[in-house]
Amino acid sequence: MTDAGWDIECDVLVAGSGAGALTGAQVAATGGASTILVEASDFYGGTTAYSGAGLWLPGNHVLVESGTPDSAELGRSYLRAVVGEYRTDLQDAFLAGAPEVIAHLSEDPNVTFEYRPFPDYFSVPGSFDMGRDIFPSDIEGEKVGDFLDELRPTAVQERLGIPDKRDMLNGGQALIGRLLLACQGAGVELRLGHSLNGLIVEDGEVVGAEVVAGDTTLRIRVRTGVLLATGGFESNNELRHRWQEPLGNEWTMGPPVNHGYALLAGIEVGAATDLLEECWWAPGVEFPDGSAAFTLGFRGGVIVNAAGKRYANESLPYDRFGREMRKGEAAGEVSHIPSWLIFDSRFKGEPPAIVIPPPLDRKAFFDAGKWHEAATLDELAGAIGVPADALAATVEEFNGYAAAGSDPAFGRGEAPYDRFFADPRAGGGPNPVLVPIETGPFTAVRIVLADLGTKGGLVTDDHARVLSETDHTPIPGLYAAGNTMASMSGHAYPGPGVPIGSCMVFAYIAARDMLVARHGASAGA
Repeated sequence: MTDAGWDIECDVLVAGSGAGALTGAQVAATGGASTILVEASDFYGGTTAYSGAGLWLPGNHVLVESGTPDSAELGRSYLRAVVGEYRTDLQDAFLAGAPEVIAHLSEDPNVTFEYRPFPDYFSVPGSFDMGRDIFPSDIEGEKVGDFLDELRPTAVQERLGIPDKRDMLNGGQALIGRLLLACQGAGVELRLGHSLNGLIVEDGEVVGAEVVAGDTTLRIRVRTGVLLATGGFESNNELRHRWQEPLGNEWTMGPPVNHGYALLAGIEVGAATDLLEECWWAPGVEFPDGSAAFTLGFRGGVIVNAAGKRYANESLPYDRFGREMRKGEAAGEVSHIPSWLIFDSRFKGEPPAIVIPPPLDRKAFFDAGKWHEAATLDELAGAIGVPADALAATVEEFNGYAAAGSDPAFGRGEAPYDRFFADPRAGGGPNPVLVPIETGPFTAVRIVLADLGTKGGLVTDDHARVLSETDHTPIPGLYAAGNTMASMSGHAYPGPGVPIGSCMVFAYIAARDMLVARHGASAGA
């Protein structure tokens, strides 16, 4: 035991192990700070490990070298158009840090990135039709070494129990594997099964934390700062009902360990919060057990509400469609939750969309009443409990739009994102996004409001320092990033990879600020 009852001492303590936490730890350690990273669960990776790991980071060198003429100014035009004036200080800090974090990480030979097309979510000034996303390069599983067994499984493996060979890692698995190697090389002390249970404050400054490991509680003394980057509270049903009533955690796609304890620890020491009602929303195919699967890229069918009517462009980016689902509830109108995806026989009973994890056991869905099939639309309407005349009118109107190649009601098929997922082989008319619903049997799939995680949390300044609830000044020694922090994107989801990209940037900013504070303290000693 160290002096004053401390069990361990370090310069920087990082809580969490997603892309943001690992980035912050690696930056701190390469800057000379002794760094400990604690992860509450038995696996590294957090929500990032489930993801495709697109990174929305305007102006980074990987993107520019790929031939995409991006810049911070274009990113600023885009963010202002989408997010508006919400936290422009954070928006600008993000834009300044985006190219820096990729330049820094690319100095490590374990960390490489590449550009891949994925359209921006809004067609506004500064957007790119084929997007501005970079992704981690795939990596052989054997190169990750011992970390392979400590890497959180994919959502498919963890949710469905389907073994993953992991001979080649991609997406979030590749990003976490690469960052773990970078942290190891930088000398970060990595600890699984260590949960941050509370913060220790002396004279208004965070000087340490209580970390629980099994039956042991460790008091960790921190000389420079604590970075909270443990994800959101999406899996905590009590907190969901407290801040997002009536929504619970049944339909979240976040990992089961994201309970928001670091967020509560911040609140306990007086931190301000914002956006607690918010999530990164998405439509989800409801599974037989009542959970949901992330669903995007609709390439056919229509989605109707309890009245049997369409209420939005089904091909919208997932967060935008999720927000349309919420509108019916908020306005006291006919419920959009649940909705039904209606499609015809050309899709052979499989949802015309990307569903993660995939609905493999079709019989179980039918037995649970989550899917229905019928020879006629009238029979299908009866099975799902919507007015038959309304459903027939909706399909007839949509088929007319498909024949004309234009959707005047909701503009489906006009945006680059809509067209990105279209399949011309599906037999649509002049607009491949608009595929008619013509021949039975017809299928209805129950769609609920899912999420990729909560996005509300601790309020920070543009140095990622957590601010006090009482006077909005920084709480010395306390930083936050990712879904533990109130997002700089406010009530919008600007583009693919904003959650992970912004988490990495603000963790980078936090680590850099801590290094400045550490060197300043050293210089004055």
